[in-house]
Amino acid sequence: MEVAILFALIIGLLLLGVPIAVALGLSSILFLLSASESSLASVAQTLFEAMAGHFTLLAIPFFILASSFMSTGGVAKRIIRFSIAVVGHFHGGLAIAGVFACMLFAALSGSSPATVVAIGTIVIAGMRQVGYTKDFAAGVICNAGTLGILIPPSIVMVVYAAAVEVSVGRMFLAGIVPGLIAGGMLMIGIYVAARWRNLPKGEWAGWREVLGSARDAFWGLFLIVIILGGIYGGVFTPTEAAAVASVYAFLAATMIYRDMGPLKETPLITDETSRAARNGYFIVIYGTTAAVLALIIGFFAGLSDSPNYLWVAIAIGLVASLAYGFWREGGNLFAAVASGVPVMGRAAWQTARYLPEAVVHRDTRDTLFEAGKLTIALMFIIANALILKHVLTDEQIPQQIAGAMLDAGLSWWFFLIVVNVILLIGGQFMEPSGLLVIVAPLVFPIAIELGIDPIHLGIIMVVNMEIGMITPPVGLNLFVTSGVAGMPMMRVVRAAAPWLAILFVFLILVTYVPWISTAVPTMVMGPEIVTR
Repeated sequence: MEVAILFALIIGLLLLGVPIAVALGLSSILFLLSASESSLASVAQTLFEAMAGHFTLLAIPFFILASSFMSTGGVAKRIIRFSIAVVGHFHGGLAIAGVFACMLFAALSGSSPATVVAIGTIVIAGMRQVGYTKDFAAGVICNAGTLGILIPPSIVMVVYAAAVEVSVGRMFLAGIVPGLIAGGMLMIGIYVAARWRNLPKGEWAGWREVLGSARDAFWGLFLIVIILGGIYGGVFTPTEAAAVASVYAFLAATMIYRDMGPLKETPLITDETSRAARNGYFIVIYGTTAAVLALIIGFFAGLSDSPNYLWVAIAIGLVASLAYGFWREGGNLFAAVASGVPVMGRAAWQTARYLPEAVVHRDTRDTLFEAGKLTIALMFIIANALILKHVLTDEQIPQQIAGAMLDAGLSWWFFLIVVNVILLIGGQFMEPSGLLVIVAPLVFPIAIELGIDPIHLGIIMVVNMEIGMITPPVGLNLFVTSGVAGMPMMRVVRAAAPWLAILFVFLILVTYVPWISTAVPTMVMGPEIVTR
């Protein structure tokens, strides 16, 4: 009875417009003081203990910071250029390119709102210019932005892993195939709509533009290799990978792309740089990059113990340099490299000279401030949700629910229907991370008893959170898209509804075809051992 009063109090506060974090924390504290033997002093201890055991949550502020640098640093526009070069020539090509760009940026940011802001700001305006309606553009980007929490790395996956103590690495791997399928379904839906409504298509720009745009976006996309490669190569833990990613994103934004910081108006290669010097610089850069990639691939292939491991990587780098050099300069290869030495020297000097200034530059401070605000808001919600989780655990609510459902002979497929309904309703009113912290520990014991893979359950919950982010009244992506597109929120809701149907079909597919979620983690990390 007391627990029913607790949930009624939470719902009542939410209906009164109280912020989610305050509603969760205040309700839990009142319950601890009135319906249990806990003192006021124990509330602080409860909060500390709730956070202290979840070291994985340390990855969240670093992923947010990396996302902020990538959003501020102009990586999005380079990803969009590459996406348009690859798929922009299809019917509805710019809309399809928007989805493709969201998929790529999702692999950098781990956040749906960040993906909508970074990609939507550019793509929605571009779609309007070539003849798409504002509703069509906003609906597509609002839905595609939800891939930010499904394609790894994902902040929501980190929260789920911390809440039920499963592997973050497995969760990230499990999101790869579902993310590709969801993105592919949205692209197919756009293509069908484009043929039906005779929407504009772009022109094939040629392989030169594809390769040129890929080169331009490379340093941003290389962050994917650092995060996932570092985790699955055993180099980093997920938290360490997030920290390294934030440092790399800072260096990419300030020293490589120079879209922020003291070198913002100082391009490394200018119009005055000779063709030979430009090519000589890239000969060295591409060769070095090829050697590093060879080292990474060799590491994953288990070749790192070979005595020739390093020399083979160096040889691959030299071959790449020679191939690019002969293609661009022919017999003047070595002269071009010599001409590129001053460019490399200037890059090294500028990095040494301006890196300390970049750390304290106004752009960096502004980015840190924005990332800090988002981190504080999210962690405050999670902290208060963890207090509620602690209350529910003390009252043995998960065990009581599990016992009641199992005694009723609930089948696994019907249980998943119940989970989906709970999450779809809850996702309309709560932020995804807070909702997962509360619901995941409640349904996790039942899922284990029914033989449901915990990683599969996690992906189901993440997909439900995707849908929750584009359903009123609290769908965060709706508010973000409304601001980006300059549209009333209810108009965004109507614009997103047709594409939301695709995500519902995808949810059914993910729910009842477990191998979509479990195949890659099992293949890479082996079968999961579940201890009941």
